[in-house]
Amino acid sequence: MPIRLLPETLVNRIAAGEVVERPAAAVKELVENAIDAGATRIDVVARDGGKSLIAVTDDGCGMTADELVLAVERHATSKLPSDDLLDIRSLGFRGEALPSIGAVSCLTITSRARDADSAWSLTVDAGAKGAPQPAALAQGTRIEVRDLFAAVPARLKFLKASRTEYDHIADCLERLAMAHPGVAFTLSDGGRGGLRLSAAQGDLLDARLTRLGALMGRDFQENAVPVRSEREGVALAGWIGLPTLHRPTAKHQHLFVNGRPVRDKLMVGAVRAAYADFLPRDRHPMLALFLDIDPQEVDVNVHPAKAEVRFRDQGLVRGLIVGSLKHALAEAGHRASTTVGLATLGALRPEPSGDAGSDGGFAPSPLPYGRSGGGSGGGPGSGWGGSYTPAAVPRGLAERSAAFQAPTQTGLPPLQGRLSGFGNGFAPAARPPEYRTPDPAAHKPEPPPDSHPLGAARAQVHTTYIVAQTREGIVIVDQHAAHERLVYERMKTALLEGGVKRQALLIPELIELDEPSANRLLARGAELAELGLVIEGFGHGCVMVREVPALLGQSDVKNLIRDLAEELSELGDALSLKERLEEVCATMACHGSVRAGRTLSVDEMNALLRQMEATPHSGQCNHGRPTYVELKLADIERLFGRR
Repeated sequence: MPIRLLPETLVNRIAAGEVVERPAAAVKELVENAIDAGATRIDVVARDGGKSLIAVTDDGCGMTADELVLAVERHATSKLPSDDLLDIRSLGFRGEALPSIGAVSCLTITSRARDADSAWSLTVDAGAKGAPQPAALAQGTRIEVRDLFAAVPARLKFLKASRTEYDHIADCLERLAMAHPGVAFTLSDGGRGGLRLSAAQGDLLDARLTRLGALMGRDFQENAVPVRSEREGVALAGWIGLPTLHRPTAKHQHLFVNGRPVRDKLMVGAVRAAYADFLPRDRHPMLALFLDIDPQEVDVNVHPAKAEVRFRDQGLVRGLIVGSLKHALAEAGHRASTTVGLATLGALRPEPSGDAGSDGGFAPSPLPYGRSGGGSGGGPGSGWGGSYTPAAVPRGLAERSAAFQAPTQTGLPPLQGRLSGFGNGFAPAARPPEYRTPDPAAHKPEPPPDSHPLGAARAQVHTTYIVAQTREGIVIVDQHAAHERLVYERMKTALLEGGVKRQALLIPELIELDEPSANRLLARGAELAELGLVIEGFGHGCVMVREVPALLGQSDVKNLIRDLAEELSELGDALSLKERLEEVCATMACHGSVRAGRTLSVDEMNALLRQMEATPHSGQCNHGRPTYVELKLADIERLFGRR
């Protein structure tokens, strides 16, 4: 076939395929234009998922009739002050959005320039341009896109369901709204409103948190840590969630460069590296980060949809993100997400029994739990501070309680016999310390134990969990998870200060492994020695351990060596142990921490609580699980009907 020039309409449709792949892409381009025009309010309507109608109205600077004619021409833009493609200070700059959309739909633009006495309207139908016509409109611009992809039936056929396309539009608009909290946004499908965001006020960082709370939920707003840092002219700001607030996908990770939503692999990798110490491998943090950089140092012209960027100094950007996030998480200290306590309270709420009837699973109780008036006596009709009625007692609980209070065959009083045997097998693992008369000669009075953030230890339950009392409620600590984090942080600190102290074993430990695992460990012997673990070969498939890190104490050396062998088989030979320090130290700390099932004294429990308060990141263990749950007294009182 001979070479020929394609007609202009076909060229525009090909360009539209690169810029407008679905209705959400058209909305993105139009809303970015409105933001660049200085709009303070943007209203979006998307009917039938944007297929039949997309309408974007803003109160920006508007356009004159002559500018309308130029706006629908290819590669016409007002956003490049010069011909330098690296000096881009706006969201849109290609000049392809409007002509591309007009090539595959019926596009109508109505605009009124600021201080103009009238508005003008122009229509582009499947690439055919009309002439400007006088119109009625207040300040700003209104763009209507009807019958999107009607000129390209093949593209229309591959669109998803209307609900799915609408969700993509909402996701796109939410990302732009996060980056511009000073702009009010609305989104609807032509009927009831779907999204309404008012303009946030105050400092930019606080305004962003308000906007993020409206879009990502109150849980994120209450458990977010601020990030604000700058290095060599590159500024990073935003909010990141505590490590205990994580999700199974990276959907709630929002990254922005100069106000532009991006999905950059470098930034995603930096976020993963910053949270590597605190999250399981299959979980992802919630965050929103805003990077401001000189336009000359970043190329935003990598992808037609402008979703990817390329940095000139990638090491600087990665180092800034990793360092800033780690510093912010360290500032959070032992703080854990409030969602952990809320989930615990939800699990404590009574559920209907399996034999529920029409009363919802609750039956009248023979016990005097109800309150029929405001009396203060102890009779059946007296109130005792709650709002319970006979119908508020689960059927099974009423029967068990009645059986518990019934006289026994031995003739003991109903409750006295039960309580007298409390010390035989039912005593807590640790008792609260006895009261001591304060020493008047003491120079400084000791603060009340429950004044500490994690309170004072009161008991150990199932030789695994420490129950502590605070001024505002109670704290339940997983002793193994908490101590595991403490050992891990001490090991990292020791490495930074020059090496981990070793403890020689009185009798070297011999561990039999398969030959490949033993060879893999021995090949990394010098690196393991820097971590405090000294091993030698002892025949085929056998490893002898001579020294272990002193921080581990009496650890299970055999299982430690076996777990390390498995870790090394997964890591391979490409990376050194120092580069994968998190995995190795986490494995060693797990084996050197206080195990579940060990009885602790009150002093040991309080010492563990005080160390947690002084150690960064102690709110979660090395595997990302919370180390403690805090229950507020007000929430506990609600469980028992006292509030």
